[in-house]
Amino acid sequence: MIQTTQLSKKYGNAEVLHIDSLEIPTGQSFGLVGNNGAGKTTYFNILLDLIRPTTGTITNNNIVVNTSEDWKSFTGSFIDESFLIGYLTAEEYFEFIGDLRGMNKADIAKFIGQFDEFFNGEIVGKKKYLRDLSKGNQKKAGIVAAMMGNPQVVILDEPFANLDPTTQIRLKTIIKTLTENRDITVLISSHDLTHVTEVCERIVVLDKGNVVKDIVTSSETLKELESYFAV
Repeated sequence: MIQTTQLSKKYGNAEVLHIDSLEIPTGQSFGLVGNNGAGKTTYFNILLDLIRPTTGTITNNNIVVNTSEDWKSFTGSFIDESFLIGYLTAEEYFEFIGDLRGMNKADIAKFIGQFDEFFNGEIVGKKKYLRDLSKGNQKKAGIVAAMMGNPQVVILDEPFANLDPTTQIRLKTIIKTLTENRDITVLISSHDLTHVTEVCERIVVLDKGNVVKDIVTSSETLKELESYFAV
């Protein structure tokens, strides 16, 4: 379970995030949506201890994330290309991440081989540094790396952005397959209401840093979200 308690983040006098209480049960596919500046990435950055909260805590499986690094062993994430190591090729990067996750070369090769269709022949075997790949292909590499080593928690910020329609569809299939395992908690933020509705069983809407909706996904969810953001 991921538990948020009395969480806030301020920059000077401006409060950009304020969540009194939010619980994400183990095994849930959780979506976070909101307009630019709503606080989605701020929340994920606090969850990953990339920035510190002004008040409150987030615990990941009973570990307070800004007081211990033990949660890192079971958490995979991709926020943006800063998570990559630009001077490595994709293969070198996957080997690096796999080694951190306790995978041997055979394990890594088998795991990466599952994503041949997702990579579409544009990443592995190209002898290109990650920094020289397109934004979309950098994102593909980062997303797959976040899933290495059987993480219990996977966090993806705007995973559908910069991907072509075919790759978006393939990514939805990958996420749905991942979330079939009820031991894995998946958190996704997205501006794409259709995609997030299709892959997440629960969706929270942030507005100016506050939770304004907490929805169990149903056939009416997309219409409800579109109506909210159309106002």
